[in-house]
Amino acid sequence: MVDLKGQYEKIKESVNSSILKVLDSTAFVNGPEVHQFQKELEAYLGVKHVIPCANGTDALQIAMMGLGLKPGDEVITADFTFAATVEVIALLQLTPVLVDVYPDTFNINTDAIRKAITPKTKAIIPVHLFGQCANMEEILAIANEHNLFIIEDNAQAIGANYTFKNGTTKKAGTMGHVGATSFFPSKNLGCYGDGGAIFTNDDEVAHLIRGIVNHGMYERYYHDVVGVNSRLDAIQAAVLRAKLPNLNAYNKARQEASQKYTTAFQNCKHIETPKVVTNKRCHQEAGICSTCDCHVFHQYTLKIINGKRDALAKHLAELQIPHGVYYPIPLHSQKAYKDSRYNEADFPVTNQLVKEVISLPMHTELDEEQIRFIANTIIEFLK
Repeated sequence: MVDLKGQYEKIKESVNSSILKVLDSTAFVNGPEVHQFQKELEAYLGVKHVIPCANGTDALQIAMMGLGLKPGDEVITADFTFAATVEVIALLQLTPVLVDVYPDTFNINTDAIRKAITPKTKAIIPVHLFGQCANMEEILAIANEHNLFIIEDNAQAIGANYTFKNGTTKKAGTMGHVGATSFFPSKNLGCYGDGGAIFTNDDEVAHLIRGIVNHGMYERYYHDVVGVNSRLDAIQAAVLRAKLPNLNAYNKARQEASQKYTTAFQNCKHIETPKVVTNKRCHQEAGICSTCDCHVFHQYTLKIINGKRDALAKHLAELQIPHGVYYPIPLHSQKAYKDSRYNEADFPVTNQLVKEVISLPMHTELDEEQIRFIANTIIEFLK
């Protein structure tokens, strides 16, 4: 699904020298590489504060802790996403409120958000799924209307742009009160282990979070707040520093690969290709925005609409063609998160998507021959 080896070969010298620099310094925790990466990512995102941490799941948990959410507070998020988003809500003894998504973008349905709000609702977590931002203009309006926090789950969309109707543009993860991301190796910006970060423009929240990630300390052995141990180690920061200057190129390569996929599938009646939504007046070809970064394609996800998704997955497996089903079971149906509050009638889209979606190889090293082979194999099978 990703070619980390091929990507590494192109930046090998830079990565190796960066790692050796850390080894020579022996500053493995909270060292200069971590602080430099923080500053460089702040500049890239156009955000005041980046707080690195140990992984993307921690980033979400710490964001909620930093906003002062309390047990029993309700947090609305999407039913169709990876479990980490709801996992941390439950872990903090908050109340997860799962809602349906849109059938074309796979992102959280804003009408469903409005219907789910109660006096106990304190926050919304939009997940920018597969590399495209949720409808942040509407989500921000809802949050302002009801005085709610927004925590952006940006694990899959780092580098993506969101354009508002007035023409202003912001990076994914920088529009809500707090953003959280993952640097898991397969991400668009991935390290060589686990890593994550929290983003915010709020000085007070940033100060609190900086304490939380480091055992609640601002001064060694003085614990001012309840914290956790969640720090990005310096070797991972060094890898990320080597890769960050390439992020736009990486995302562009993914967009170009996605366009080739979409062109190949455009006449196949059994397939729905990913939809790209943008408020920017830009040229689009084959459904892919070619002049802005509104979708950075962490995944390239098809809908197989003739009922043969599972058969296709089996066929691809037999041919050793990588693929993934993200996600096969809705969160509201998972054993850990089942709740009598949920009604199956409230999740028609998610319940259908889990039967139809399949993701294809998507990474910076894909070439036209590979894409053509994968696409032709799928088209032939679905005839």
